[in-house]
Amino acid sequence: MLGSGPAEEMFPLAQFGVLSALATALTSVLSALLLLALTRQLWSLRWSLTRDKESSLPLPNGSMGWPLVGETFHWLFQGSNFHISRRERHGNVFKTHLLGKPVIRVTGAENIRKILLGEHSLVCTQWPQSTRIILGPNTLVNSIGDLHKKKRKILAKVFSRGALESYLPRLQDVVKSEIAKWCSEPGAIDVYSAARSLTFRIAIRVLLGLQMEEERIVYLAQIFEQLMNNLFSLPIDAPLSGLRKGIKAREILHTNMEKIIEEKTERPQADGDYHDAFDYMLSSAKEHGHQLSIQELKETAVELIFAAHSTTASASTSLVLQLLRHPAVVERAKVELEAEGLGYESHSSPNLSGVTKEKEEDAADTEITCLLNGDCQNHQNHSDGFPQSHSHIPYLSLDKLSQLRYVDCVVKEVLRFLPPVSGGYRTALQTFELDGYQIPKGWSVMYSIRDTHETAAVFQSPELFDPDRFGPEREESRSARFSYVPFGGGVRSCVGKELAQIILKTLAVELIGTCKWTLATENFPKMQTVPIVHPVNGLHVHFTHNKPL
Repeated sequence: MLGSGPAEEMFPLAQFGVLSALATALTSVLSALLLLALTRQLWSLRWSLTRDKESSLPLPNGSMGWPLVGETFHWLFQGSNFHISRRERHGNVFKTHLLGKPVIRVTGAENIRKILLGEHSLVCTQWPQSTRIILGPNTLVNSIGDLHKKKRKILAKVFSRGALESYLPRLQDVVKSEIAKWCSEPGAIDVYSAARSLTFRIAIRVLLGLQMEEERIVYLAQIFEQLMNNLFSLPIDAPLSGLRKGIKAREILHTNMEKIIEEKTERPQADGDYHDAFDYMLSSAKEHGHQLSIQELKETAVELIFAAHSTTASASTSLVLQLLRHPAVVERAKVELEAEGLGYESHSSPNLSGVTKEKEEDAADTEITCLLNGDCQNHQNHSDGFPQSHSHIPYLSLDKLSQLRYVDCVVKEVLRFLPPVSGGYRTALQTFELDGYQIPKGWSVMYSIRDTHETAAVFQSPELFDPDRFGPEREESRSARFSYVPFGGGVRSCVGKELAQIILKTLAVELIGTCKWTLATENFPKMQTVPIVHPVNGLHVHFTHNKPL
């Protein structure tokens, strides 16, 4: 018994040591949690103090998240649920902190109307800092005031009716060629990836008029994807950061385009001799007394690809998704195509050779462009060895597209149901009132397109995909102008919106008129809405020609 005394004394000491360690660890954890809670409160207080003291109105409800990062990661990972949950909790106007800036998120037609019509007076455009840095200072999205008006005037000719009419044959050629690839593929096509390839080729070949080898187009498309993947990143210029990767991608694109752009600018251009958007832009700049520098042209080239690529690829994917989901819509569209002379019955002998007067004229124009650019390829088969299109659809015109009323309704409903971008950014130039709250000067304002489409009272059963809501008997969007804003509005409305709709209508006509498709997966994919609407893990579809050939 006497020998057990020291052991008994050591055991309580050991227990005490364990308890002491646990207490220390618990204290450290609690201290860390208290410190985090304190820093979060101080971060929230820091932004509360920025409210305009001259205004008696309160700041909108909401959370500013964590120091420095705010709620950026919640926004990126939660997608549309981020805004839905906060709108339900705080209302149509709430505050948050995204991508390094305080943001007021705005939903509702009347609220959006005030924002869009307040350009240059209440607000000015404000893309995220990373976007502005990557795209460059000479772009339309980065210009404000008189400079913005001047650039829009120059670009107006690029997207005029005459210009769009001249783009349409080559645009349709690209669509036909890409669909031929989809139908010849034995396996499933990832529609979102294929749509990005389609719109990139339209931007390169049709808008920029650049004649490149297939290998080079594929390479530049990959580089452009790198730019897009980092366009909405934290504004931190450090090795391996998203911003640094985006800048590197931009510089590669500029380097590849510089020589071609220099050759185009040095080429003499006769009046009315237009082959692509660059020709229209150079002519328009000359008419307005402005000489575009090579740097401006390089940045504008990337911006044109940006404008024609990602959002249109998103909408094209959403179009295919809705056609898959709604076979009755497809059947009605087929009836319309037949009635307008675009169906199989109207073309019982498909024009496989494609030799028509319009095609001959377009081929001649393309060949001239090729010779002037010094990069001749076999443009009668511009798909570079890919499967030849078997489309029976003749060359379309803007008048013919305007006659396809139901196809137009389908495209409009796709853009309402799944608008490619969730909203737009502005910066408050002065403190103003919105929905009973103050919007402080200097804060960012993000108006929500998607939420407004989903909650607008003018739309009957907005949760349903219903093209007839845009038909002549209902025309639901006409009664409230800012309830339907897939392309924004006011002086900042998308300058290329007509081109985007032409691409979507042409794609719809070619798909519905010449193809069949089936979903390659058991279930339809979920859609991610940040930063651009796209299917999670892709939309995988089997495409085949409508009839045996």
